[in-house]
Amino acid sequence: QVQVAESGGGLVQPGDSLRVSCEVSVRSLSGYAVAWFRQTPGKEREFVAAMSRTGGYAYYGDPVKGRFTISRDNGKSTVYLQMNTLKPEDTAVYYCTAGNRVITSSLRTHTAYDYWGQGTQVTVSA
Repeated sequence: QVQVAESGGGLVQPGDSLRVSCEVSVRSLSGYAVAWFRQTPGKEREFVAAMSRTGGYAYYGDPVKGRFTISRDNGKSTVYLQMNTLKPEDTAVYYCTAGNRVITSSLRTHTAYDYWGQGTQVTVSA
């Protein structure tokens, strides 16, 4: 069973930067689509960022475009989300996910992914 583990969340002030990481228990992430979603109480899981199985391009949700960057290290089976210029509305539990059957048109759809972590809390507050 593939396991996913996020780390690096915490409490930061508006305007700060934070990087969260995610380790996936596979030999290599090559061939896996990877993504970050976030969720706040009472709301649906929201797409943040994704990279396709080929890893050639990154996709972002409109609220984070220009501020967040997703990256991956296939050899380390690790996914990163660099978050800059954080805002209070970025406060959420951030989930990392991976899947080896995700097609490009489904990258923004959380139900397309097979493997999920438990989430890491990111709180942006003064």
